[in-house]
Amino acid sequence: MNAFRHSLPASPAAEPSASEAARLGEERRRGRGAALNKSGRFEPVAREDFDDGWDSLDDLPPLKTEIQEERARTIITRNESPDISFDRSINPYRGCEHGCIYCFARPSHAYMGLSPGLDFETRLFAKPNAAQLLERELSRPGYIPRVIAIGTNTDPYQPMERSYKLMPEILEVLEACSHPVAIVTKSALVTRDIDILTRMAKRNLVKVALSVTTLDRKLCRAMEPRASAPHKRLGAIKALSEAGIPTSVMMAPIIPALTDSEIEALLEAAAEHGAAEAGYVLLRLPREVSELFRDWLLRERPNRYQHVMNLIRSMRGGKDYDAKWGERMRGRGPYADQIGKRFSLAAKRLGLNLRRKKLNSDDFVQPQKGGVQLDLF
Repeated sequence: MNAFRHSLPASPAAEPSASEAARLGEERRRGRGAALNKSGRFEPVAREDFDDGWDSLDDLPPLKTEIQEERARTIITRNESPDISFDRSINPYRGCEHGCIYCFARPSHAYMGLSPGLDFETRLFAKPNAAQLLERELSRPGYIPRVIAIGTNTDPYQPMERSYKLMPEILEVLEACSHPVAIVTKSALVTRDIDILTRMAKRNLVKVALSVTTLDRKLCRAMEPRASAPHKRLGAIKALSEAGIPTSVMMAPIIPALTDSEIEALLEAAAEHGAAEAGYVLLRLPREVSELFRDWLLRERPNRYQHVMNLIRSMRGGKDYDAKWGERMRGRGPYADQIGKRFSLAAKRLGLNLRRKKLNSDDFVQPQKGGVQLDLF
C-alpha cells in the first residue's frame, strides 16, 4: 500500500512552515482555495494524506465537488451580535464552492465532522426544503417581521444554486407575505432572479450587496477561485441598479498590504456601476481560518507574508484574530483607523451612503398554509 491516511492525536494548528508537508498536490486541488484538509477540531483523531515515498499521491484524481441533500428542521437562524444590523438569517447551503481562502464561515464545517479546509469547498450540503421551512416558520403565531439576511455565512448564489434554484423559491415565499430581505453575494448569478427582485424592490422589500474584494483578476482567481470575476460582479451591480433594485458594494474583507490599496479605486468602480451604498469588513481569521490563510499567503504571496501578518496582528491586539464585539469587524489601532477614514472619505466623495435604505416590514402578512404541511413529516 503506497498512499494511506495516518492518525495521530489532534493538536493545535501548526505554524505555516510546518504545514507544507500536509498540503495536497497542486493538481489534486486545482481550482480550489485551500491546500490543507486537516480534520475538524471536534474529531478524536487528526487525519492527513501521507506519501510513503512512492509519489503515489500524485496519481490520485483531482478533488470533485460532492453535494449531499440535508433535510433541515429549521431555516431561520437567530443571532444577538451587536456588530451586525440584522438578528436573523437564512443559509440554504452549507459549505461554499467559491473557495474564498479567508472565509470566516469555514470553521462551521467542523460541526459536520468535516475539515474547514478543502472539505468546506468540495463537500457541500443543500437544503431543498428551505422554502417550505421558511413558510412554516413565518406562519408561527407571534412571529414579528424584521429584515432577513441571506448570504452572511455561505453564498446563496454559489455554483450549485444553478441546478438547485433554492433562491427563487425562498424569494417567492418572502414576496408573497411582503417580508423584507437583504442579500449578500459574490456571484453574478443573482441577476438570474432580477424579475422577482425588481417586483420586491418596488414594494421596498429587498436590497442586494455585491461583495467585491479586489479589482485584480489574478489575485481574485487565487483568493476566490470559483467566485465571479470582479468585472462580472460590477456588471451585476449595474444590472440590478438599472432595474431599480437598491444595490451596494461590500469590500469584505479588506486585507492589509494586499487589497487595502484598492479602497478608492474599488469604490469608484462600484459607484460608476450604480452602487448607492458601501461597506467593509476587516479580514477576520477565526479558528482554522488563520492557518489556512497563512498557508495561502506562503503559497501565493510569500514576499508579502510578514508584512500582511504584522499589520493584521497590529489591529488585533497582537493576535491573528480578536473576536471582541465592537472591534472584530473593524479592528483597532492606528492602521485600522486609517483604513476606516480612507473608506469613509472615499464613500463621501463618491456620494455613497448619503441615505441608508430602510426596508419595509409594515405590510407583512403571515402565510396561512405553511404551519401545518411540514408537521406531517
